[in-house]
Amino acid sequence: MDGLRVVPTRRHGRERLYVCLPGGGNVAWYDREAARVNLLRDDRRDEVLRALAPFLTGPVAVGPPPVPTPAELARLALHPDDDLAPNRPGEALLVALEREPAPAHRLRPDPRRRALAAERATGEALDLLDGAGWHTLHSLPLPGGDRVHHLLIGPGGLFALHVLPARRHRVRVADPMVTVGRGAPLPLLRRVRADADRASYALTAQVRPVLVLVEPARVSLTAPPCSVRVLTDRELPELGRTGGVLKPAEVESLHAVARDRATWARL
Repeated sequence: MDGLRVVPTRRHGRERLYVCLPGGGNVAWYDREAARVNLLRDDRRDEVLRALAPFLTGPVAVGPPPVPTPAELARLALHPDDDLAPNRPGEALLVALEREPAPAHRLRPDPRRRALAAERATGEALDLLDGAGWHTLHSLPLPGGDRVHHLLIGPGGLFALHVLPARRHRVRVADPMVTVGRGAPLPLLRRVRADADRASYALTAQVRPVLVLVEPARVSLTAPPCSVRVLTDRELPELGRTGGVLKPAEVESLHAVARDRATWARL
């Protein structure tokens, strides 16, 4: 017996097994997801591997902890209250509904509920792109009470997505006007472009505007809108197939900047 103890923990949502000295202090940890044993004391390598042997599954890498990237250091330096990455899709709507719930006997459904469902559906579709080198940030606050519903960052560049619920309605787009069902036409594309322009200014990088129509019955465009991409929620995977704009290091760097609340407060 070498006296080393293995202590399981969860850190930032990931399971780790720490190898500790009898008197306290860590000498290594095993990251199951990364299949890596990170050694803090190389002279205890053999002892560490013996202690972890019952827990190792398949081949693992063994070595000193990887050096944090600049993006990781920036993330670690953020105060939790300033980190926007944990925001859920429709975060601002959730907060508004908690603070000011709709009357119990409202005759018509609260439109905020429809908007929340649409943003959740869009957010879930975007989060599926994470494994392909993309990052999504949700409900980014802008000064003045506006917000970017979703910001997608990846190999194909940056996209500011504005979500419009349109379940079972026909949508007519005549730049800058957008009409849902029998509702009044609204100059929505101006706002979509303006939000993307503000994001471009904050991130000092080109951010392309996207209007996402959730569950429309039919979409008609009089002509392709100027500089705005119009997609339905089913077409969102198309964004994940774009590339050739940003390198992985650039994606991580922009993600680190975009998740900082101070980035948007400067606008």
